[in-house]
Amino acid sequence: MKTTLLSILLSVAALIRAAAGNDGLNLLQAEYSKPGVAESFAAGKAWFPFPAYEDRAGWAALFGPDAGKVIRRGEQLLDYQWQHIPASAYLAFERTGDRQAMERPEGANRGAMIALILAELAEGKGRFIDQLANGVWLAAQQPSWVLSAHQGRQRSKRSLPDAREQLIDLASGRYGSIVSIAYHFFHREFDKLDPSISVATENAVRRNILDPYLDPGQRRANWWLGLASRGSMLNNWTPWCNSDVILCFLLMEKDQERLDRAVAQSVQSMDLFLNYIQKDGACEEGPAYWGAAAGKVYDYLQILYDASDGAFSLFGNERIRKMGEFVSRSYIGNGYVVNFADAGARLNNPSELIWNYGHAVGSREMTDFALYCLADPASGKFRNPVITGNDAYRALETVRFNPLIREAADSLNRLAAETAPAEVRRNLRRGVPPATWYPETEMCFMRNPSGWFLGAKGGYNNESHNHNDVGSCVVYVRDIPVLVDAGVGTYTKQTFNHDRYKIWSMQCDWHNLPMINGAAQPAGAQYRSKNTSCDLSKGMFSLDLADAYPPESGCRKWVRTYRLAPKGAPSVTITDSFALDARTQPDVEHFLVKGSVVLPGGTHQGRTLPDGELLILCDEGLVVKMTFPASLKASVDVMELTDRRFSGVWGPSLRRINLASPPDAPAKGSYEFRITELGKK
Repeated sequence: MKTTLLSILLSVAALIRAAAGNDGLNLLQAEYSKPGVAESFAAGKAWFPFPAYEDRAGWAALFGPDAGKVIRRGEQLLDYQWQHIPASAYLAFERTGDRQAMERPEGANRGAMIALILAELAEGKGRFIDQLANGVWLAAQQPSWVLSAHQGRQRSKRSLPDAREQLIDLASGRYGSIVSIAYHFFHREFDKLDPSISVATENAVRRNILDPYLDPGQRRANWWLGLASRGSMLNNWTPWCNSDVILCFLLMEKDQERLDRAVAQSVQSMDLFLNYIQKDGACEEGPAYWGAAAGKVYDYLQILYDASDGAFSLFGNERIRKMGEFVSRSYIGNGYVVNFADAGARLNNPSELIWNYGHAVGSREMTDFALYCLADPASGKFRNPVITGNDAYRALETVRFNPLIREAADSLNRLAAETAPAEVRRNLRRGVPPATWYPETEMCFMRNPSGWFLGAKGGYNNESHNHNDVGSCVVYVRDIPVLVDAGVGTYTKQTFNHDRYKIWSMQCDWHNLPMINGAAQPAGAQYRSKNTSCDLSKGMFSLDLADAYPPESGCRKWVRTYRLAPKGAPSVTITDSFALDARTQPDVEHFLVKGSVVLPGGTHQGRTLPDGELLILCDEGLVVKMTFPASLKASVDVMELTDRRFSGVWGPSLRRINLASPPDAPAKGSYEFRITELGKK
């Protein structure tokens, strides 16, 4: 029998579904309320889809040839010194904005524990149990697993954990899942050392995760649940935290009533997230956050699928599949991805996660993309996924599905030995549409037969991980960056406080956007695009940017149109048609490039560039020509990249092309910018 409280929650869910109608909202609650589904989650049930620790044959079959590497990694940690985190490391965030003083040692401890768990599961001889007990014992003694940067949600507003209050963040949920997994497999071994280890572990998970999750008084601090303030912004925290927390409950909670409450609450919270984001499948935070957003939705759904013996399943839902395929569609090539907002421009999503997601939802596009990412471009040989990472559940999922991935990789290697390896790899991307339009998120990706890629966006300036970038774009030629988005630097206190938009990479004028009448786009949900349209057959994306700029711009209309030539000579044309109330300041069109720039009047290969023409000298000898109205004055600013998160992607610097109109330019008119390939240096 389900409890009265659960019955109330399900009744509320039914009312919400009835109000929502058939618009695709509340998918999880609809699934959860089906007959017998809620009852399939039973406290103490043996559901975790892995062999018992003692089942050596089962683990040998899963690890296969990876066992040796996993064990050697664990051996390197047999003398690991578990790191104590002093008060000063937490306080560094308040004092200097430094997050890493606290995050670095905690991350090292988490990573060590995962590697030791895997090593002991792979070997099974007890060699790593003492070190695992040390790690679990240390974790149990910590007053909180929350990062210093997130402790400010305590009532004390301080970065040092306050033992009088517990909240949950990304790191604490992840730490809780690691500790719960260690307990699940090894608590009998810990008991042989001393039962106090298991008791301390249970108490720590309850104190740090289970109790604060169920505490209504903590909903303000645990904002990511979406239950404290309906309609508020949600982001990847919601699926990330919920997936880790529900794993803790399903592994550790022995009280059926509490487990019922937790599952029902997680289903409601996850629906709030899916209701908040757009239904077109795009990740507005960018593909670098796909693993933390859609990828964590998959983790959550897989956990509930397994824990319910398949009774709870949304893997056949088209929207869930589209969310997964975004990671494939947003891939440009040569490791680059479309990177609007805080997302980085390099693919950082593990291939095994992509494969597991694709396998679950039946997407050949995703499983092929995962295999494509496992190919060594130099040799053409397909590698096996590496079983590492800082997420214990995903590491185990890699172990679980690695036999299938190894079989697919081996098959491709045999095929590559008989044919051209490069062709085998190319074939894995043939199923990806050349163009994709996400009409609700207002994001499009287009590639023409010549290998030119255009990504462009609309939206608004209060998206998750927002940059003031409505209307911006990226352009790549045969996977070589031409017009780029810088992304974000190393996270500091400023990254997420009131000074965020003082950071150069967040600002409109460091994106491929204009300063209109001297004004840049501000932050705020009211600053958005309008009249957005996309015609994939013509390679055209258009939107009006007038409302993305403040009133002082005097902008009545600013229609930006991107055109990627679908055939013939490859080119990208950017047209701005505008109408201002009055001209008070120049317009300045900005373009951010990775290469060096030759301005009008400069020379290239003995030729002097005329007014209205500049060259961008890109990687691999690519030379791109940009033509523009001769009335615009061209200049270049250099941004030296001292932050390793920037320089690791772009090198030592980026350059911003500035094309400024005369101060007395007409208040109505248009600018056209055309990008074509000149050839090699």
